[in-house]
This record gives sequence, C-alpha cells and structure tokens, in this order.
Amino acid sequence: MWEEIDNQLVKTFTFNDFDEAWAFMEQVAELAKKLDHHPRWINDYNMVKFELSTHSANGITDKDRQLATAIDNLF
Repeated sequence: MWEEIDNQLVKTFTFNDFDEAWAFMEQVAELAKKLDHHPRWINDYNMVKFELSTHSANGITDKDRQLATAIDNLF
C-alpha cells in the first residue's frame, strides 16, 4: 500500500536479487516515459523505493496516483 508522507506517495518493493529489482526499474522507466512523469526512486540491491510527487504542484497529483497504480500493476 502506498503511504502519503511529506506530500509524496511512498512505497518500497523488495525482490529476490539485484537483477529482479533492475528489471522492474527498467519496466517502470518505460511507464514513466509514457506518462511523462519523472519519479524519484532509490535502489539498494534488491529493494526499490519510490517517492512520487509532482514538483510543479508541490505535492501529490493525479499523475502521481496514475503512476503508482501502473507500478503496482507491474509488481
């Protein structure tokens, strides 16, 4: 479940290893391009953490929620 923290949608995904995490990030990158969104993410070995917000709106918008749903659908 995505959490709202400091005007961001935040969620961490955990995978079996780095290769799985990287493959997931590649899929998310393609989604982000299609949605014209530039997510903040952190990768540490088998973990990918997202912090989604729209900087021009200073917070969470429908664009962030749309990307969050699309990310969930990949996982």
